[in-house]
Amino acid sequence: MTVLGAVLAGGESRRFGSDKLAARLGDQSLLDHALAWVRSRTDAVVLCGRDVPGIASVADWPTPGLGPLGGLAAALRFAVEHGHDAVLSIPGDTPVLPDSLYDQLRAIGAPAFVRGCPVIGLWPASAAAGLSAWIQHSPDRSMRGWARTIEARALELAEPIPNVNFVADLATLNRG
Repeated sequence: MTVLGAVLAGGESRRFGSDKLAARLGDQSLLDHALAWVRSRTDAVVLCGRDVPGIASVADWPTPGLGPLGGLAAALRFAVEHGHDAVLSIPGDTPVLPDSLYDQLRAIGAPAFVRGCPVIGLWPASAAAGLSAWIQHSPDRSMRGWARTIEARALELAEPIPNVNFVADLATLNRG
């Protein structure tokens, strides 16, 4: 199975107050942490919702402003076009992910997501057309709603995954 890693990076960082993916955790940006984690586990990587030189990037689909669903839809379409079987999605603002997370999602099988953080998931590329249609016809724009619709299974983790929404969240992670 070939897996495309997708870093969902189309958010506006309103709660953070500046571009949080450029903010530093240790000696790397949040985006660099996310890219390094997903690169080490997948066959190829695409950045969704943001254009960064030197990184394969796709615009959210069908339009910006749909939140993570637009990024996932773009990644799934990219996966189909480039012959990948599945997409491992992660948000750019979760710089500390468990080493075994991908293996746990694979053990469940696609479609699967992390309960409490449904942006992190393993999705079959074959879901691209269904997600595109769902985005265009459903009033629900949530990742949880999409996961329910395709009967994705939830992975229960012992510890919550830290998410950076505010400067204080990043400060807590930097204190370690």
